[in-house]
Amino acid sequence: MISMRPERMIKLAVKNLGQYKLRAGLTMLGIIFGVCSVVAMLSVGEGANQEIQDKIQKMGSRNILIKSVKVPNEENNSGGQRTMIASYGLTYDDAADLARFVPNLEASIPIKRLRYDVQFKARRLQTDVVATVPAFIRVQNYRMVRGRFLTSADEQFGAPVCVIGTRLARMLFAGFDPLGQTLTIDRDAYTVVGIVGDIAQTELTPQNELWLEGENQSVYVPLRTYLQKRGDLFAQLAEGGSTFEKIELYELILSINTQDNVVRAVDAVRRVLKKNHRKEDYSIVVPLELIRQARETRKLFNIVLGSIAAISLIVGGIGIMNIMLATVSERTREIGIRRALGATRTDIVLQFLMETLILSISGGVIGLVFGALIPLMITAATDVKTVLTFPAFAVAFSVSVTVSVVFGIYPARRAARMDPIEALRHE
Repeated sequence: MISMRPERMIKLAVKNLGQYKLRAGLTMLGIIFGVCSVVAMLSVGEGANQEIQDKIQKMGSRNILIKSVKVPNEENNSGGQRTMIASYGLTYDDAADLARFVPNLEASIPIKRLRYDVQFKARRLQTDVVATVPAFIRVQNYRMVRGRFLTSADEQFGAPVCVIGTRLARMLFAGFDPLGQTLTIDRDAYTVVGIVGDIAQTELTPQNELWLEGENQSVYVPLRTYLQKRGDLFAQLAEGGSTFEKIELYELILSINTQDNVVRAVDAVRRVLKKNHRKEDYSIVVPLELIRQARETRKLFNIVLGSIAAISLIVGGIGIMNIMLATVSERTREIGIRRALGATRTDIVLQFLMETLILSISGGVIGLVFGALIPLMITAATDVKTVLTFPAFAVAFSVSVTVSVVFGIYPARRAARMDPIEALRHE
């Protein structure tokens, strides 16, 4: 007997499965749920990972962030004085030494960041005031929405100008055009010359009127202007008296020319700061290292999620094996007739494997469809970011087919090893 052509084998497999529609459908459910869970879980994991990496990336992969940290019991008070001055953190000398000794340094951005009451007419709110230099916007990858950012002339002459974030513009200047208006920062007047938005969050209409939740709410002023008006002392009210903090620089951002030179630059930063400070009243954050750690964590996270979801596929494969074993028992006489007519053992194995493949491929395709829909529904219902990726679809589908074939081999081989004579006698 000549072996059947593939198309004939497929038609026969579909016909045989069609005789047991309910059984075939229930068998496919295991594969459907398995594939669906793999795709959905990997999509949720990838979405969470990308959110983390986006936030880290916004800090600048070529940047080194140094912040002043208040060491416990740092207050320099004597006896029962009611007024205390705590002096700690980064200094202007640190900035000068780092600019001199850190290799491949492209820019050094000094920052003072404090919270003040900001007022326009009768509206008042508390927000971050960032005193910095013009290069800040380039290093932080922010973009201008309207107007301009701080300029070297503003910094040189101590101009009383400011740039505000898009969210602050919407909340404080509702009904007014912010540009050219004067706002008050704790009794100091500043003229608004620009509106800045975070590059990863701002979207614009042609009229620049779309301002999203979670946008920039800070005020940016020239560092020299702030020092002329406020200096380095910051007063805080406390029980029993006032507390003054003297912090020259709250933050310092170092931009390195290439990512390859960041690690070397970090070593130089640590050496300089360790030499200049008796106590470790500073912290160093390297976004590039955080990005690499996030990528390693993602790999482990995806392996764990994929392994958990793969259990469903194994359960589905076991279901296919059980159904095919039952099918072999029910079709013993059919197998005997085919063997008597000249079908080889290979023909019998291929016939049952074809039925297994049809079940697994059909269940896999349906599972992929639901696996794509579930993350979309999660995003729509909860605002949790999910990301559908081709590897998730490929892995889920290929594993489902592989598992099904592996679990289908034993029933197929059992059918092929039947003695034709004994099979024909079977009732």
